[in-house]
Amino acid sequence: MLAWLLLAGAIASEVVATSALKLSNGFSRPGWTLVVVAGYVAAFAMLGWALKLKMPVGVAYAVWSGVGTAAIAAIGTLFLGETMNLLKALGITLIIGGVVILNVAGTH
Repeated sequence: MLAWLLLAGAIASEVVATSALKLSNGFSRPGWTLVVVAGYVAAFAMLGWALKLKMPVGVAYAVWSGVGTAAIAAIGTLFLGETMNLLKALGITLIIGGVVILNVAGTH
């Protein structure tokens, strides 16, 4: 259970860092640049701890990247003025479906 909480923290940190990356304007805004660096350091630290607790790397990375991708797409659409269309939504749905399949396969 702790591994999953650490993975959730890693995802949240990575999503914050990636959102801040857009807001840093090519690292020209020091405050947002600091958020980027701190977020990515925290994300990799928590991911590493989750893996140390014996979470399978394939499952951890699939969940991390899949949930992160979906969250960033939603944030981009809702808050950063980026567009969403049917094809993009289908792609995100396929990513999430792949994560679910990896998790189900990993439990057997």
